[in-house]
Amino acid sequence: MTMAHMKNPLATPDQIFRRSSLDSPPTELRDAIFFSAQCLTQAAGILLQLPQSVTAQANVLLARFWLIEPIMSHEFSDVSAAILYTVAKISPCPCTPRDLSNVYAYLLSSSSTFLSPPGSNPPKNIPDDYYQSETSYQAFHSRILSLEHLILCSLSFDTTVSLPHPLAITYLQSMDFLYVPKEKITRRVVEYLNTALLSPQLLCLTTQPNGLAVAAIYNAAKDLGAKMPECEWWEVFDVDREDLGFLVVGMRSLEGWVGGMMGEEGVLGKKKRGGMITRKEVRDILGGGRPPQEEEEDPEVVMARRMDEKMREIEGDAA
Repeated sequence: MTMAHMKNPLATPDQIFRRSSLDSPPTELRDAIFFSAQCLTQAAGILLQLPQSVTAQANVLLARFWLIEPIMSHEFSDVSAAILYTVAKISPCPCTPRDLSNVYAYLLSSSSTFLSPPGSNPPKNIPDDYYQSETSYQAFHSRILSLEHLILCSLSFDTTVSLPHPLAITYLQSMDFLYVPKEKITRRVVEYLNTALLSPQLLCLTTQPNGLAVAAIYNAAKDLGAKMPECEWWEVFDVDREDLGFLVVGMRSLEGWVGGMMGEEGVLGKKKRGGMITRKEVRDILGGGRPPQEEEEDPEVVMARRMDEKMREIEGDAA
């Protein structure tokens, strides 16, 4: 039986529908943005030496935020940095704004191998590419603090995330790790769970942790040739066969989808040097250029207005 504190608030059908209409680019582009931002968050978490649990929570909150706010409202890398900074701040392992700035400056530079095309030569390391002047740092810090406020308001200050990783380990223990080396199957299960965080299908927002844990165990057992119970064992963990089938396919399909996205004809593959996709590149692809109102309005004014609107919505709901 799934306990209350092991559940997450799930995305509603209305939120999923509105996600496609909130000033959103075409589906292929939107999915590429989502995947790139989630990978960027993971890469930053590794360089900042944050626990995977912190980075995974940031991935889930990033997905939740983009259910509420239009994906094109802010620079994608800034949203990633702000959410990672917010989650780390309330964890046992906070990171300093300076460290965050340095890490993102490196990952977004031409010296980074982040999302480099398969088979490409490693870029030459040029420290000047990711050097942060005091002015650049202060500008970055200001953007992150403003976005942090907006993110918390958008999420109604609810940053609670129940991850499936601990459940998966508990389930494996109850099944004696399916009689294969526990390090081997545990690693494979965690890989599938981390894959679910990156999926544009929003598996982490449409499925409770117990479903993700069972699907990851099923996939890992299939990969390793482990002998699973002959009965419908997933029902013991409160997962239906239909839901399990959808999740199994969803987790397995990401590798092929990424291969196509990184291929020569894919959105990310067309970027010659790889790296994080930007709003400017998205607008260039769409042929729309920069919206006129963003040239006329100061970004801080726009952000302040959006935060005021969000606060009025929250106050209206409370009333």
